[in-house]
Amino acid sequence: MTEVSHQQWGEVSGVGSVDLWILQSSQVRVEVLTLGAVIRSVCSRGKHGDMEDIVLGYADLEGYVSDKRYFGAVVGRVANRIAQGHFVVEGKDYQLDINNGPNALHGGLRGFSKAIWLATAVEGGVQLSLTSPDGDQGYPGEVQVSVTYTLQGETLTAEYRAQSTKTTPINLTNHSYFNLAGQAAADIYDHEVSINAQSYLPVDDTSIPTGEIRAVEGSPFDLRKPVLIGSRLKEVPGPGFDHNFCLSLPGDPWMRKHAARVCHPASGRVLEVSTSQPGVQFYTANFLDGSITGKGGTRYRKHSSFCLETQNWPDAVNQTSFPDCLLRPGEEYRHITCFAFTTV
Repeated sequence: MTEVSHQQWGEVSGVGSVDLWILQSSQVRVEVLTLGAVIRSVCSRGKHGDMEDIVLGYADLEGYVSDKRYFGAVVGRVANRIAQGHFVVEGKDYQLDINNGPNALHGGLRGFSKAIWLATAVEGGVQLSLTSPDGDQGYPGEVQVSVTYTLQGETLTAEYRAQSTKTTPINLTNHSYFNLAGQAAADIYDHEVSINAQSYLPVDDTSIPTGEIRAVEGSPFDLRKPVLIGSRLKEVPGPGFDHNFCLSLPGDPWMRKHAARVCHPASGRVLEVSTSQPGVQFYTANFLDGSITGKGGTRYRKHSSFCLETQNWPDAVNQTSFPDCLLRPGEEYRHITCFAFTTV
């Protein structure tokens, strides 16, 4: 049985009030904000029965309002990067704001992570809804979007739905940063990760996929069996993992499948992720640098956490060999991601 409650959490000047929703089961406690549909915290039990908050975030609303790292937020209209912020849909050119090197990232300067969503209680959770107007951040069509968070026992499910009045690219994900030792722990080097992917997408020096779908076999990206994150990071070129792992291929049927498992042996905490999405971006917080002060005064540093962003493949709107990311009028976008918090 999940208890659901909510309270006002603060006010964003000129935008509106923000509520905090609490989902509590016997095993897990989840906090959700109406700003950005943010997962503010997840408290789960370790093998010795101790509860820890395992999601990075801020102590107060101001932190989330000024946040540039998407802590816990739902990102959209299009998660991840679009090359040069440019795409063509039905013969028409669209130019988005450039906010990540030469590219557009996570929906733009004021994407879904900065909006206040409308909350409604549902059985075991909360549904958050948003209307994104035609032309929002440069994207075509008015989009009605919702994310529903439900907690059942140890499993938090996020269900995403959207409909549009014009053909638009869409790609929604949650950008929570996890550390299974607790959000204040220094790093994730003692975590073990496995990702159920035979292939991944190599990227150029601006993190745009090159178009190649490369087998993980014989490379540092082979995470099909559990590996220690600390030692594997030493083998990965660049500052760490920030890559899309291919969970299914273009044309594969819609189905929920096991995507990833992360285990922290010292605490016994395990996170298992399953999803209907064709990809998962595994990111090891390479760009956190200690300049952000989070909950409890913690300074979040490089490799202090990891993200498993279930999503379509990056830049799919510009890469015809990638899974289709276009939502057309009369269609419904729908994806599910489940996060199971257990112990070993």
